Amino acid sequence: MAIEDFEWTSSYKLSDGASELRAKVYVTLKPGVLDPQGKAIHHAVESLGFNGIEDIRQGKFFEIELGASVDEGSAREQVERMASEVLANPVIENARVEIEA
Repeated sequence: MAIEDFEWTSSYKLSDGASELRAKVYVTLKPGVLDPQGKAIHHAVESLGFNGIEDIRQGKFFEIELGASVDEGSAREQVERMASEVLANPVIENARVEIEA
């Protein structure tokens, strides 16, 4: 499959319901935690001819739509709690939360 076969989008609607806020959660491995998947990806992209790449570390990305009744403060609190309790393993991962209106 060639790169031109992929459909790249920068924005999309997750649901048909009214949503005022969107949370983005980025989960990455903490520095010093071994990343065998990142090493495998690094090896693969080098074997495909991509040069000059020093390191690749993989992570997870979550996009969460919040209902219109949720204010930004409680949205941040909820999503940060969700990130630390469900989406990330706080022993080996960091989570960063962004809230967008």
